[in-house]
Amino acid sequence: MSQTTQQKWDSKYQSATLNTPANPCFALKEHSKLLPFNGRALEVACGLGGNARFLAQCGLKVDAWDISDNALTVLNNWASINHLPITPLITDLDQMLMPYQQYNVIVVSRYLDRSIFTGLIDALKPGGLLIYQTFLSPPQENAPKNADYYVNSGEFNLAWPKLQTLVYGEGWLKSENATQADTSKQRYAWYIGRKL
Repeated sequence: MSQTTQQKWDSKYQSATLNTPANPCFALKEHSKLLPFNGRALEVACGLGGNARFLAQCGLKVDAWDISDNALTVLNNWASINHLPITPLITDLDQMLMPYQQYNVIVVSRYLDRSIFTGLIDALKPGGLLIYQTFLSPPQENAPKNADYYVNSGEFNLAWPKLQTLVYGEGWLKSENATQADTSKQRYAWYIGRKL
């Protein structure tokens, strides 16, 4: 990612505070019973860390990666105040090598980079869970305009042959960080798989 990408996301999170909504994605929250009771988790492209916060509250030690220093500062402050084991790391995923078999759970939401799919699987421990939720094509008015940021219907079922599919779904969901008054919805695909 270029410096302009980092500037774009730092600008988005420039006015974020501890009170800015940061909620877990539907797939994680809805299927939290699949999570282990302890272990290590990773949230990729975490933003304000809605998934990381949820994972830490479930008893996992969490690494939270994002390119935005502003977003990670808010997340780090939140984790410190709440005494939760979240380790934020400024990460350019174009330059980052995934660690080998380090995580029991990896969560990615509202972010799509097909070039890291193999790395995500390599980073999972045997028996680990991948939870992935992102925008479902075609492009939507209230979501990213670039078609490259959307998965096609059924694509997730073919993307990870080394995983056992536990959950797959597609549909309209309320945005993770929407306010109570915001009733707009977006089309998503979600996938949960276990490493064989």
